[in-house]
Amino acid sequence: MLNEPVTSCLAPSFLPATAVLEMTYCCNHECLFCSCPWYSPRRDYKTYRELTVKEWKGVIRKLCTMGISSFAFTGGEPLLKKGIFEIIAFAAECSAIYIETVGDSLVREEKPPELHLLSNGKVVDDRVLQLCREHSIHLGMSLPGLSSFKAHTQKSEVHEVTSKFAAAHTLGLSTHVGITVTKKNIHELYETMAESLLAGADSVLLNRFMPGGRGLSHTDELMLSCSDITVMLDTAEEVLRTANRRGNIGTELPLCLIDEDKYTHLTVGTQCSAATDFFVIDPAGYLRVCNHSTVQICHVNEIEKAKDHPYWRRFALKDYLPRQCSGCTAIGRCDGGCREAAHIWSGQVDSPDPLQVNGKINKIGFSAGRDQ
Repeated sequence: MLNEPVTSCLAPSFLPATAVLEMTYCCNHECLFCSCPWYSPRRDYKTYRELTVKEWKGVIRKLCTMGISSFAFTGGEPLLKKGIFEIIAFAAECSAIYIETVGDSLVREEKPPELHLLSNGKVVDDRVLQLCREHSIHLGMSLPGLSSFKAHTQKSEVHEVTSKFAAAHTLGLSTHVGITVTKKNIHELYETMAESLLAGADSVLLNRFMPGGRGLSHTDELMLSCSDITVMLDTAEEVLRTANRRGNIGTELPLCLIDEDKYTHLTVGTQCSAATDFFVIDPAGYLRVCNHSTVQICHVNEIEKAKDHPYWRRFALKDYLPRQCSGCTAIGRCDGGCREAAHIWSGQVDSPDPLQVNGKINKIGFSAGRDQ
């Protein structure tokens, strides 16, 4: 018998604790690598009227009662959403439920949610930085290369972002640089990371180019090979070790393609977090398992229906492992790479990651079939 009582707390709902809120379809960049599904050349993602400020407030209020304790505001470009300051300030004043393990007990606490603002940086100004400072918002800004920056974004110059990191650092803000690594910028990844950290970014979030959205039109020129992935990881580790900083790979990789022991400053994920650690609500209020997904589960007004939706359940129960991974000793630590990359690329959520076909990029293209 235990000497101290054990307190049991039930989670407020079936939802993960982090909600990624895509505030608007609009963007002031036209990034070649953009995976937002509404930019797909297939034109198969349905778009509807964007939620109003009042509706977004109602969504945030409801999600807080359902156990969401972290919100990430993104888009499109979230700062282009009319009323975004009002929406974020409202979220900062909400009360979220946190359940944490303390000793042998589960402790329930109510406090404001964690807030993250994910921007391309183009319209980040003093007012945005002051908003982040006032509400302790973590700010992430995108920097897809230095000399290749304009070629990737089609719109901006690199100094428009690096200068914002310096300003944020002066104000003591928590920041990270988001770098989507492609065949066009991998040659300058070291310099891009170093420039970001020297400018004031606290940490690095790397994402390999993912087939999806506008990026489906540019796979041949942007998608990395397995050898490129090794270069990306080794380069990132070298920069982070030299700078004594931390970094993460944002999209999971197949464990069989990496050497975990090589990376001490870079965290490389091998398990999918969709529908288990986070979920997404699009600009019109439709729920998805992750930001890469094209499957609209249900509208947030009927969010309880999500838990019984077959596609949500596949991710929540991890019923999506590739057949070729059957019998692998790493099952339980690896999901065979990105399940949405596999789905978008080949039409089936349990197909191999595009990286995982004989150690080479899958060149079969994308089929018309799609899991729902």
